[in-house]
Amino acid sequence: MGICDNRTVIITGAARGLGRAYALAFAAEGANVVVNDIGTSLNGEGRDTSAADGVVAEIIAGGGKAIANYEDITDWDAAKRIVDAAVGAFGDLHVVVNNAGIVRDRMFVSATLEEWDATMHVHLRGHFCLSRHAVDYWRARQKEGHQVDARIINTSSGAGLQGSIAQAAYSTAKGGIAALTLVQAAELGRYGITANALAPSARTRMTEQAFADKMATQGSSFDVMDPANIAPTVVWLGSAQSAHVTGCVFELEGGKIMVEDGWREGPVVDAGKQWNPADVGAAVDDLLAKRVPPRKVWGTA
Repeated sequence: MGICDNRTVIITGAARGLGRAYALAFAAEGANVVVNDIGTSLNGEGRDTSAADGVVAEIIAGGGKAIANYEDITDWDAAKRIVDAAVGAFGDLHVVVNNAGIVRDRMFVSATLEEWDATMHVHLRGHFCLSRHAVDYWRARQKEGHQVDARIINTSSGAGLQGSIAQAAYSTAKGGIAALTLVQAAELGRYGITANALAPSARTRMTEQAFADKMATQGSSFDVMDPANIAPTVVWLGSAQSAHVTGCVFELEGGKIMVEDGWREGPVVDAGKQWNPADVGAAVDDLLAKRVPPRKVWGTA
């Protein structure tokens, strides 16, 4: 018996890297897995269904249940077809893991409109379309009198939480996903739906390019950057055991599980009247001296 027995999960970008690790781990815990991947390059170009088929074959060979799906998560109608495929194959849907993404690394002064739009399209629109159709399905189930115990698991990033040099578009999109998660959690609990997000650090096509030194295997007995290290927490979040956890962003690396503290009010000063512009500087300097130092932007000294 696994902790996800008979639960059906859709995982986007599930043919490689983290998505593949999630798919295999969910299947090992008894879940029915929809392996969604259109098989694009790291830049979001081209199509190749063989990788998704390979993950499905691996799951089935291990005694699990899975289907491949090649729909585009950024297409509104296609996203509904992904939900329909899951329900059609397995009779229900319980978990959506929004993992698919692209990266267009560029210093801000060199960034192009096309790169910006493409990054927002895949990350933000992709997270929206599939989750929105899944929520429609779950709300309808609840109205029919069924008990809903559903999960949305989004993918943010350390870049989205603190920024990253040469990743303005990617950081912005991932920061937006973290905020989206908070709103989903606040709004959807009444329907039996939780929403949480991940900020995973592991070896993928994206991170091997951006952080080659950190992602290299260090030769130790524990490969900290193995994507499989992230999967157990994701599987638990997709299980019935996590029903009490929502609105959280988890930063995951190796054997580390960290709950992000988020934006909160810091030091404050109130003049009790309108400020004189000449006096604002001293007040701000005093506030900055009292605040908890922020984490540095990735790539800065």
